[in-house]
Amino acid sequence: MKSLLLLLFLCPTLNFAQTSITPLDCVEPFYHNVASGDPLSDRVIIWTRVTPDDFTVPVDVSYAVALDSNMTNVITQGTVTTDASVDYTVKVDATGLQADTYYFYEFQALGKYSPRGRTKTAPLETSSVDSLRFAVVSCANLEAGYFNAYEALAQRNDFEAVLMLGDYIYEHEEGGYAPNSNVDRVFEPTHEILTLDDYRLRYSVYHMDQALQKLHQNFPWVCVWDDHESANDSYQDGAENHNAGEGQWADRKLAAQTAFFEWLPIRPKAPSNFEIFRKFNYGNLVDLIMVDTRLHGREEQGVNESDPNRTMLGTDQYAWLESELDNSGAQWKVLGNQVVFAPVEILGTPINNDAWDGYPAERQSLMDFVVLNNIENFTVLTGDIHTSWAFNLENGSANAGVEFVTPSITSPGLPINAGPLLQIENPHIKYVELTSHGFIILDVNSQRIQSDWYFVNTLDAIDASNSWNKSLFSVDGAMNLQETTIPSVATEAYDVDLAPQCPRGTTGVKENYLGLIGVYPNPVSNKLTVHFAWSNHGEHIIEVYDLNGRILLNETSKTVPLHSANKAIDVSSLNAGIYLLNLTDSKGNVSSTKFIKE
Repeated sequence: MKSLLLLLFLCPTLNFAQTSITPLDCVEPFYHNVASGDPLSDRVIIWTRVTPDDFTVPVDVSYAVALDSNMTNVITQGTVTTDASVDYTVKVDATGLQADTYYFYEFQALGKYSPRGRTKTAPLETSSVDSLRFAVVSCANLEAGYFNAYEALAQRNDFEAVLMLGDYIYEHEEGGYAPNSNVDRVFEPTHEILTLDDYRLRYSVYHMDQALQKLHQNFPWVCVWDDHESANDSYQDGAENHNAGEGQWADRKLAAQTAFFEWLPIRPKAPSNFEIFRKFNYGNLVDLIMVDTRLHGREEQGVNESDPNRTMLGTDQYAWLESELDNSGAQWKVLGNQVVFAPVEILGTPINNDAWDGYPAERQSLMDFVVLNNIENFTVLTGDIHTSWAFNLENGSANAGVEFVTPSITSPGLPINAGPLLQIENPHIKYVELTSHGFIILDVNSQRIQSDWYFVNTLDAIDASNSWNKSLFSVDGAMNLQETTIPSVATEAYDVDLAPQCPRGTTGVKENYLGLIGVYPNPVSNKLTVHFAWSNHGEHIIEVYDLNGRILLNETSKTVPLHSANKAIDVSSLNAGIYLLNLTDSKGNVSSTKFIKE
């Protein structure tokens, strides 16, 4: 993370009081649950990942989208095929839907249903919309604490969609960044992730967090990456947390982008196109414009900052952004952005050249464009910095817009709130809080746009309790922040039942089980990583057989915490071919699959 917020932490101790990333037994073989995203007025992406019985063959997966949670009034359905080439993820662009409508959806494979998901389409571009609400989140470090903010949002059930502004995962090794000794959460794989298999494993573990699953299951997400989906302080051609000994940056970047598009419900512009800048229209009220300030066009931080041609977005994305702003017919133009846009200085010196402060010429160009072209109600949403801020975006004597910065889900801020000191030198900062974790509720209507900051009470225990802290708003046409002591309130339009926890045909959650989630890589040359989840303490035995039933390898894994885990086994002595792998726990539960040895 940036030098402004970089802190030292003690290494974790074994103090595992509760579990949070062991998937529910009732969801097998859909251990990663379901998700939806990128809602348009007539379609939405629906997503799942199926865990096959045999990792050497494709799996057919059917899907259905209905108007009711009982899945009786089906609107669209079909079948797709998934396999190891996409890590058995499934992504469907469900079309033919009605605008501004709630839908339920589910998948079926290997004789079982997935959990049902709930999603919502966007309004028609030509429709008149009275009000909208969005949840805004970023920066979820799994080792830093429980995702209580995700659970708190799922329980609110009072917004259109989740806007994830980046750092959905973190790339660090176990204990490498802000571990919390009070929780049972460890990065898998335990080393810094570099390869496609590494990134897939990290997403797999994240997607088994039960709070994250619930929020994905019930709301569409609009996601962009920041730096930690690839590596800390990344840019187009490299990253601070990447060195020559870790291989070619282009290979790592491609692996990170590939896994992001596999594991998140984002709509690709075309096959193998990893551009994430795109627009979502919400009637006449909001145009949501999402940009990529990391991997598309950004030049290296701290180099030639006075160069007027220096770019954060790249020339093509910058031109696209200006065009979208200029042609927008919506009342509010909301820019979903990763890093702080407004200037922040100490003694006249910018303090974070990883933010827009490191790219002042391009920022000034955009501010001038907004003012000269009378782009009203320009609003920037930001993540990245793990803390809460609100800015007036001033361009000389003109107010160009406002900016709201969401706190982190778990990643650390500062130990004390030094915000008032920053405001003395930076009077355009209208709010800053540097210690707490949580989320923003963005509430928009024809009179004003308002940001409500909510903070969770703890990261050290599974506890979704939270409290309102601050609300600031800007009146239509003014672009000048004011404070209110009244947080926004949702309309009854959001009062729709959440999706059921377990799939159809299940009888509830069992007390103990064992699930074999994945084998990486497959095919394998030398070292096979077995990815599994369990609900019992004790030893686990991994056995490898040939297809004649002869046992060839036998290893015991001594495990302590209850969560998902990996076990690496050496298969270099095996001949090329297909093999059977059995995983057995101390209660006698068995999970099996097949893999290919090259």
